Amino acid sequence: MSTTSTTTEELAGLSATTLLRFATAGSVDDGKSTLVGRLLHDSKSVLADQLEAVEHASRSRGAAEPDLALLTDGLRAEREQGITIDVAYRYFATPRRRFILADTPGHVQYTRNMVTGASTAELTVILVDARNGVVEQTRRHAAIAALLRVPHVVLAVNKMDLVDYQEQVFAKIAEEFTAYAGDLGVPEITAIPISALAGDNVVEPSATMNWYGGPTVLEHLETVPVSHDLTACHARLPVQYVIRPQTAEHPDYRGYAGQIAAGTFRVGESVTVLPSGRTSKIAGIDLLGEPVDVAWTPQSVTLLLDDDIDVSRGDLIVPSGDAPATSQDVEATVCHVADTPLTVGQRVLLKHTTRTVKAIVKEIPSRLTLDDLSQHPEPGQLVANDIGRVKVRTAEPLALDAYADSRRTGSFILIDPADGTTLAAGMAGQAFADADDAAAPAADDDGWDF
Repeated sequence: MSTTSTTTEELAGLSATTLLRFATAGSVDDGKSTLVGRLLHDSKSVLADQLEAVEHASRSRGAAEPDLALLTDGLRAEREQGITIDVAYRYFATPRRRFILADTPGHVQYTRNMVTGASTAELTVILVDARNGVVEQTRRHAAIAALLRVPHVVLAVNKMDLVDYQEQVFAKIAEEFTAYAGDLGVPEITAIPISALAGDNVVEPSATMNWYGGPTVLEHLETVPVSHDLTACHARLPVQYVIRPQTAEHPDYRGYAGQIAAGTFRVGESVTVLPSGRTSKIAGIDLLGEPVDVAWTPQSVTLLLDDDIDVSRGDLIVPSGDAPATSQDVEATVCHVADTPLTVGQRVLLKHTTRTVKAIVKEIPSRLTLDDLSQHPEPGQLVANDIGRVKVRTAEPLALDAYADSRRTGSFILIDPADGTTLAAGMAGQAFADADDAAAPAADDDGWDF
């Protein structure tokens, strides 16, 4: 018998989160790392020994003031070159909210790194040098944010001190970017004029830009709404482990453990196990060893079902009235992250939540040109940092949501079966218009022809 009960009203209140995941992006030398360093420094989230190391490194370079960019440029190669290569993750907190940030590279050759950093972000800060305005890489980052369905985008117009803090410079850049990002479908755009080096409008309001009446970057990060109505989500539980202790104390216990990817599950609810399609009812929910009546994302729980049905790792438990269709044909937009190309006819492994199946790349209908969002039809392959459409045939049916509906259960990765290398990150559904359909090449008869 469950001992904990949560009403719908209480659940809605619990949906408000105190954690914000956000990423920074921008062209090389736009000041991403300096902005992040300024956020950490001015919000007093830097340990004394970290600041001392930065001051020492800055003095060795001949700088009179600490170079706050070094707080995030952790790799030795980055410090020597003065650029960000890898995705630098940092955790910090203020009294109002906790943050996990990803400082992503700005150079075009590291587009895949931005995809990695922004894939789990609820907000992306895109920096623009006030002297240069919106450039090709700015449009590229806006397109990636739109592709990844990042709900909030902040345009940080940096280095305002180098254009004499002119309001018209900021207004022109904000208008151009807002129009472009709006056409891409970015739902919310907030423009903020800043000087990361001087600290203007980063944590504290600028004394030199009194024409700007909006929030500082930190104030916006602390107050941007990232909550959602958990009762309205498509409930999904990927099964990670089947628990059968078979002890004298629990001779008949059979639970299905995993982290809830989306939505809410309640005791007594009818559920369907995919891809088999078998149905049952939730007999109980265990959370941290205690029975509860309701559980929601992102809690890790164990579901107990009324019926003893065949459920294993990789299966997906969903409400019976809200089950996604299963299919062996996956059509998606992917970002290729490996150094080796992805080619038509290639044999891969597809990992979706906790399920991994064999698959074949049947078609690559198009490759996206991020500069102008045009489609290059039938490229034949995708190379590192390419984004394109693929059609994949899997050996077993999968239950994928559209990425637009669920970033967790609408995403997957393609893996090289030879060495386990991640080849591409995929987003299911019609993210971009398809090129004309073409006949799929025949696969060799070696057990991979599905």
